[in-house]
Amino acid sequence: MRLEGEKVFLRRLLASDAGELLDLRSRNQAFFQPFEPIQPTDHYTLEAQLAAIELAHVNWEKGLAYGFGICTAESARLIGRVNLANVVRGAWQNCTIGYFIDQSQNGQGFMTEAVKLAGRFAFDEAGLHRVQAGVMPHNVRSIRVLEKAGFRNEGLSKRYLNINGVWEDHLIFARTSEE
Repeated sequence: MRLEGEKVFLRRLLASDAGELLDLRSRNQAFFQPFEPIQPTDHYTLEAQLAAIELAHVNWEKGLAYGFGICTAESARLIGRVNLANVVRGAWQNCTIGYFIDQSQNGQGFMTEAVKLAGRFAFDEAGLHRVQAGVMPHNVRSIRVLEKAGFRNEGLSKRYLNINGVWEDHLIFARTSEE
């Protein structure tokens, strides 16, 4: 599975990507930490990254989540991930989108394009009706990505997620298939 954009393409990660994913996560550990749950120390091992890739494949096959690596169209280098997780079927047909990108790749439009591609997959391939994201109000760059990708701000959820050891408020953004 490969989703093509002008600047990036999305693809399912393979076991052979574990080393590159570990390098990406390790180099950006301090950059990602303020925006993520606290990771166990073994998260930064080859085994943990391989396990994360394997879990992504299991979840994909079960229809529970769809995870992609973000690669530059120019060099095919892995620069981030975007995940459609927490898939709920039935009357809701919803998922949450989460993402991260190498700090050195910020501000180049890569993530906006990746979020658009993942959204198109959610609606056209996965048959979902709604994609939503939670973003801390001070994460201005991520808010801008979602706005440029066509997501609307639906309001504030108090103490929504435990991020870096603190229950953080999040703005909820969403987009539906009609949009």
